Amino acid sequence: MRFPASLLFLLWLTPAALHAQTTPPAPVQPDTIRKYENPGGVSAAVPKPWYKGKLVKATIVPALLIGYGASTINGNGLYSSYDARRDIQRQFPNFRTRIDDYLIFAPYLELGAVALAGVESRHDRLNTLLVIVKSELIYGALTYTIKNTTKIRRPDGTTRDAFPSGHTAQAFLAASIVHTEFREKSQWYGVGAYAIATSVGALRMLNNRHWQSDVVAGAGVGILSAHLGYLTHRNRWGRKPKLDGLGFSPMYQDGATGFALVWRPQ
Repeated sequence: MRFPASLLFLLWLTPAALHAQTTPPAPVQPDTIRKYENPGGVSAAVPKPWYKGKLVKATIVPALLIGYGASTINGNGLYSSYDARRDIQRQFPNFRTRIDDYLIFAPYLELGAVALAGVESRHDRLNTLLVIVKSELIYGALTYTIKNTTKIRRPDGTTRDAFPSGHTAQAFLAASIVHTEFREKSQWYGVGAYAIATSVGALRMLNNRHWQSDVVAGAGVGILSAHLGYLTHRNRWGRKPKLDGLGFSPMYQDGATGFALVWRPQ
């Protein structure tokens, strides 16, 4: 008895098909080599170029001011200190005032007045005070070191500690604090503070106490001191703890009754 060729083919194929259906697929081995490379498919953060870093932003303007001031010491550079003094003496030969001795703290008075008026600053009062103290220490160290290294004689011939101008540096430090604390509220707070600081620098030259180079470099030192004060601050002090765990409970001890204050910081 002969079977058709198609029937023989089906009989041959059926065991293989049944075997293919009943045989479980081989388990897929997980890829453990790359499982920690990028979990969740989040794109890797692209590092910023060095010129966009915080340190560069904090130092670029002060570096330009200090560099230009240093380049115009005595008769050097573009429009030197000698040129500036000659023009000032020609226009204001007998100018004298001591108001610059008091204006150096005017930006701090502005800072306090604006805060008392209820304008919210960038930091709370304690952290702002800590930044000011840190910036003042940096300013003191920088001015003392540079003055005693350069030993530039003042234009009135009195002492050899002209470069940079400490009055100007102090005024611009305080102005930078005001600008940083209130610039998110209004830029005019900083404009007013920098105007006061600029007037201090101008008065130091009009009083024949400083060269142009001293004043320009002093502005850079003051701004740099404030920027470094903020750059190294982490705003970790003065945080108010939550009072969710604050409560009262009755207390009886040794015949005395009262209340006990219970506080569990959250």
